[in-house]
Amino acid sequence: MSKKTLSLYIIVSLLIVTGMGFLFKYYTGFAHKWFNDYGAAVFYEIFWCLFAFLFLRSPKFIIKIPLWVFIITCILEFLQLWHPPFLEQIRATLVGKLLLGTTFVWWDFPHYVLGCFLGWWWLRQLQIKGYANKDQS
Repeated sequence: MSKKTLSLYIIVSLLIVTGMGFLFKYYTGFAHKWFNDYGAAVFYEIFWCLFAFLFLRSPKFIIKIPLWVFIITCILEFLQLWHPPFLEQIRATLVGKLLLGTTFVWWDFPHYVLGCFLGWWWLRQLQIKGYANKDQS
């Protein structure tokens, strides 16, 4: 698979994950609380794994990316316990709210683990597809 084709797969994956994340975040049906708060967090983790993979495609990053995404997301979660005026101004915007969150919740952490595991799996599938197609060329 060429670099261009892999980039296309990653971008399409990002579009799918972003769409699903927003769908979950604003879903209003059955179990909407879980979808809005935790299901969306799973897609948030996968998104950042894919986004990083767009720039760091070496096989050695397949494991490192999800680990760093998890660590950074955990730091952001703990940062929600801190409420200085400048962070509150950022969180008051939609982008700030979506990126930084507003409320610390312990139950987010298992969903971050799940999202990073699925992110790792997704990166691995892209990597496998890339090498399988390279062998066929």
